[in-house]
Amino acid sequence: MMDHLKKGLSKKVDDFILIKQEADMSQIKFVNNKIVKTGTESDSSISIFAVKDNKIVSTDLKEFNKKSADLILNNISNFLKVTKQSENYFGIAEGPFKYKKVEGLFDKKIKDIDEVDITEKGINAALENAKKASGTFQSSVGKTRIITSKGIDVEEDHSSLYFSLKALVSKEASGHRTASARTLSKFNVEKESRIAGEFAKLSCGPKQGPKGKFDIILSPLSAASILGNLGDASSMFSVEAGLSFLAGKLNKNLGNFNLTDDGTLKGGMGSSSFDAEGVPTQKTEVIKDGILKTYLHNTSTAKKHNTKTTANAGLVAPDSSNIILEGKTGNPFDIKKGIYITNTWYTRFQNYATGDFSTIPRDGIFLVENGEITKPIKNIRISDNILNMLKNIDVFAKEKEYITSWEADSPYVSSNVLIRNVNVTKPTI
Repeated sequence: MMDHLKKGLSKKVDDFILIKQEADMSQIKFVNNKIVKTGTESDSSISIFAVKDNKIVSTDLKEFNKKSADLILNNISNFLKVTKQSENYFGIAEGPFKYKKVEGLFDKKIKDIDEVDITEKGINAALENAKKASGTFQSSVGKTRIITSKGIDVEEDHSSLYFSLKALVSKEASGHRTASARTLSKFNVEKESRIAGEFAKLSCGPKQGPKGKFDIILSPLSAASILGNLGDASSMFSVEAGLSFLAGKLNKNLGNFNLTDDGTLKGGMGSSSFDAEGVPTQKTEVIKDGILKTYLHNTSTAKKHNTKTTANAGLVAPDSSNIILEGKTGNPFDIKKGIYITNTWYTRFQNYATGDFSTIPRDGIFLVENGEITKPIKNIRISDNILNMLKNIDVFAKEKEYITSWEADSPYVSSNVLIRNVNVTKPTI
């Protein structure tokens, strides 16, 4: 099918990219300590990116037969006739390339795991301190192949595991943790579930939280939904679209931290040997010692801005791979008074260009006094500006965590982080 599409597109367009994704997936849903749903699914699709005379069409093929393929080739030709030329397209990467294997991206053992046993171990670990546990467990094994009009034909096996658990002692006392890994040996469901249960127990009897300026300790899970937005903001597409608080900040100091995008990270949830153009992935220092060094580019945006691709191509726009946030290490809890936030939800930007946002902490919010967690609190909101928060980053804990979650668009790698003088208000809902 890929060869058939390649042959057809070669006669019709100037540039094309074909990305075939195959995956065997399974999912378990559990509610109040019981598994309520299990399911498996095999999915295959081919994403098609085609360009003729700087006119761009992007679509997907789901049915793998000659009739469907010929129909989509015909539709691409018809769409290209009426599509306007793009002023921002400058080509795709010229191949072929040599690739270095990124370690820890595929584990064949995942095909034969006992999902029910793993799920029950997670539930039981949470129940050591909590009364109820709910969440999901997902696993996937598959393959990605890319063919382009510029001499690239490369494929890679991949696997992934994701576990999300919310532990409850009461309606107001909960804890939430996730576990993510590409290989079974790095997947520790019981550890994360046990921590979720401990957070739930510590959250019993929360009092109304204060408002004002506070030193805040963000767990990696809560930071991923806030600081993880640096991934999208670093994309040249977001910058040009007016959706980035990093626009106009090139070579300017943003604070005391480093931000790296690393598509070659061993076992990284966003790692691969190649990006969506087939360019070998790399490690890119986006922010070094607080200075914004580069945006994330694909071949087209790089040519437009007279620089080199950072190997972050998506089919339409540059995407981050693994966002790694780090800086001066220390003990984030070494403060006189502050707030520890273990999770957030509804992180929303009032203005993407300026970085104004708000988010609601949940699943374990604690006052910290003289370096110790003293009491649980509830009903607070963080309402601040992400650029201000970046300037006020103080220290990171030493131990990093790999985070993926429904609140975080990009895989995020970091640790507990202390941010000074964060604005805390009360929620309006």
